Amino acid sequence: MTRIVHRPIPPRSYALLEQQGVHPLLARLYASRGVQERSQIDYSLKALLPPDTLTGANDAAQMLADAIEADARLLIVADYDCDGATACAIGIRALRAMGANVSYLVPNRFEYGYGLTPEIVDLAAHAEPDIIITVDNGIASVEGVARANELGISVLVTDHHLPGDELPRADVIVNPNQPGCGFTSKSIAGCGVMFYVMLTLRAELRRRGAFAGREEPNLGSLLDLVALGTVADVVKLDHNNRVLVTQGMQRIRSGKLTPGLRALFAAAGREPARATSFDLGFAIGPRLNAAGRLSDMSLGIECLITDDFARALSLAQQLDAMNRERREIEQGMQEEAEAQLATIDIGESKSLALFHPDWHQGVIGIVASRIKERAHRPTIAFARGNEGEIKGSGRSIPGLHLRDALDLVSKREPGLILRFGGHAMAAGLTVREHDFERFRDTFEQAVADMVEPSALTRTIETDGALEASLMNLHAAILIEAETWGQGFPPPVFADRFEVRNQRLLKDKHLKLSLAKDGSVFDAIWFNRAEPLPPCVNAAYRLDINEYQGVRRIQLMVEHAEPA
Repeated sequence: MTRIVHRPIPPRSYALLEQQGVHPLLARLYASRGVQERSQIDYSLKALLPPDTLTGANDAAQMLADAIEADARLLIVADYDCDGATACAIGIRALRAMGANVSYLVPNRFEYGYGLTPEIVDLAAHAEPDIIITVDNGIASVEGVARANELGISVLVTDHHLPGDELPRADVIVNPNQPGCGFTSKSIAGCGVMFYVMLTLRAELRRRGAFAGREEPNLGSLLDLVALGTVADVVKLDHNNRVLVTQGMQRIRSGKLTPGLRALFAAAGREPARATSFDLGFAIGPRLNAAGRLSDMSLGIECLITDDFARALSLAQQLDAMNRERREIEQGMQEEAEAQLATIDIGESKSLALFHPDWHQGVIGIVASRIKERAHRPTIAFARGNEGEIKGSGRSIPGLHLRDALDLVSKREPGLILRFGGHAMAAGLTVREHDFERFRDTFEQAVADMVEPSALTRTIETDGALEASLMNLHAAILIEAETWGQGFPPPVFADRFEVRNQRLLKDKHLKLSLAKDGSVFDAIWFNRAEPLPPCVNAAYRLDINEYQGVRRIQLMVEHAEPA
């Protein structure tokens, strides 16, 4: 069962935004997302939070400036997802532009695990670095940093994940979520943290006169990478993140892309001039992530750091082929997962834990996400890891903090979970293969104790009805130009329609003609084959369909029920 619910619109905020000159439709949408005044939709660079409020950023700048002056060897240790790849590319590009001797290492996660482990430090030591810089990881790497200290290698941790009870003994830590940090954007992605560190480094080098007689590097040229990493990591788009993403999107749409990103748009068949956050999250990000899921992320990082467009295009085409392979693997795994689901009475269960001995470690997170969307239950998918162990990747639903649920399992059954980590909506863990059924049952009980029954009913939150006069191309263009994403969701409207016509496209998509208030609209419901009744209440997004150079309004149906 799915319920359509409407976001409340605070009348004072709505009225104030209108008075301040915001278009009435946007004023309504913004107000319902917590925006109270126009300054909260100021996305100019001057609206960014000041870098000196990020604890450790100034210390990092001094550390790196000293290293550049001494021609010290810097080594970035990157994470294997899109956020980690963009953070690494930002670091490589900015540091080289500021005269640093810098290289990178992105280990295969299936061999070395996650974060700055002692094994990764030993691997990094072959490059004889003076300083290791972590990007998008390191805050939980207590043992790895200790190993670097033993070897006499300094460590700068840049991360955004939640710290554990013990912080690593790094020379400098830059993480807005570390205790005592006053930086108010706790949702900034790893690429955003690295961008801020580069801003403070440039300011420090400027203070030292390092740019005398030469042009300062333009760090604004890296904002397209910041936007990509931020959107792909699905962090909450608070005001500061919306500034970063908006600025990056403006560069992309105006054609000021790094060669690698331009190549990825070409490989994905997308047009940068009309790019949206959806393109970054669902077309570009997955192509980069495919490298980290199936092998290692060095292919993706090389694509982002090269200035040779021909090489970038070759790399992007390899990433595109890898992404097709990932989709084929995922499709087979999803079919197997759904076969398992067919034997489970989901109505009685509060969670799902699925395991298949042939599943691929790199794709279980996507499978968990797909099954979670289908079943609307917290879902963990497991694949074989080290001998005798299975690794799980979980996705949750609103109303259940997944990491807290795993913590409860570990307290109730000490030793059952070998390792775990994550946050509210996603988490990873390792258990012994022979303990899978015991974990499944204990996890089910933990979820049952933590989740409210109402959270197990799927809801689609909408912005209510839309007047027929606003269901036009102008309104769709207004919406498309804004920055939407996690925590600041794209508009979904809900209205009653008469179904005038319906037919199937490619045997799986429902093409519709929907009538309201005397107007008829083209509509499509992807991956829906069953016909609709004559009258429906539908939740939908305004979309622009372009064909042979002509742009028309189209409704993208998300859900419909008999009216």
